[in-house]
Amino acid sequence: MEPDFAESAPVRLVFTAEVRADPAAVYRALAEDVEGWPGWFTAVTSARPTRDGGGREVRLRGGARFQETIVSARPRERYAYRVDETNAPGVRAMLEEWRLSPAGSGTRVRWTMAVDGAAPVRLLMGFAKPAVGRAFRDAVRRLDRRLGSPAT
Repeated sequence: MEPDFAESAPVRLVFTAEVRADPAAVYRALAEDVEGWPGWFTAVTSARPTRDGGGREVRLRGGARFQETIVSARPRERYAYRVDETNAPGVRAMLEEWRLSPAGSGTRVRWTMAVDGAAPVRLLMGFAKPAVGRAFRDAVRRLDRRLGSPAT
């Protein structure tokens, strides 16, 4: 699966928010401090880098597990990973992309969850969009507080 799946997937959930930290600090939290994710994204119960940083293993509340491969890591701009293995039934393909861009004195964060799966998965993703959006907004607020000071 190529990184452009984020733009072409049958189901795309896209959310944006702004933080005070600069893009470099946000990128470090996303890509370099993988084990720190549970401290700001409460849906994540554990995360750890694998394959010398080329992959990730992530566990979510509710028991979902993911083995992922990093498909794009452009500091201060983009961090994306595809799901190679999951215990979530019916998921055929999944990719998540974080895009960062300067916004005022901080960073605009855009998160895309791109999914293909059986009809029940596609339907469930549509129903889950409001809850996933709340989880994203809460996570970004926590990340903003965790990163602390405004961009300089």
